[in-house]
Amino acid sequence: MTTVVLADDEALLRKAMAALLPMEDEITVLAEAEDGEAAVRATVEHRPDVLVIDLEMPNVDGLGAVARIRRERPEQVILMLTRHARPGVLRKALKLGVQGFVSKSAEPAHIAAVIRTLDEGKRWIDPDVSALAVVDDCPLTVREIDVLRATREGYSVADIAAQLHLAEGTVRNYLSNAMQKTQTRTRHEAARYAREHDWL
Repeated sequence: MTTVVLADDEALLRKAMAALLPMEDEITVLAEAEDGEAAVRATVEHRPDVLVIDLEMPNVDGLGAVARIRRERPEQVILMLTRHARPGVLRKALKLGVQGFVSKSAEPAHIAAVIRTLDEGKRWIDPDVSALAVVDDCPLTVREIDVLRATREGYSVADIAAQLHLAEGTVRNYLSNAMQKTQTRTRHEAARYAREHDWL
């Protein structure tokens, strides 16, 4: 018997999965969660074999919830459901140790099969999801990403230079390159653009 916590803010989809998964095979749904906060609480409390979590949720999103769950339960097996599999998001999820990715449009029987696969200690990434994951659409260098991340956190050029052990002129060059690549007018616009494209 595989135990599961389901986390998805779409109540209709979550309720349907909660009803259908136990019919597919030996799967028991221990709890449901409607957002990232609830997902963290339910996972820590119920300790499921597999957490099935939606990527996009209000308040704390799927990635934020997974990061917090990893601190409480480093060994937790996680299956992430996604509708918009952007490369940056998938890379972050893989770094967080998410073992499986399935499209939200998948059949319940397929989701149940993947849950069992993960529970056996294996990994699974749906082909349509993995195709997107390998497309690296980020034109920014590692250093350009570093300075934009610091910009987004509100640091001045001088602060960024001190933080990254660079000259202020070098920081300005990185910011200028990032603004050109993102076709934006200010470093703050460039940081926002990069964040929206999951490059930060």
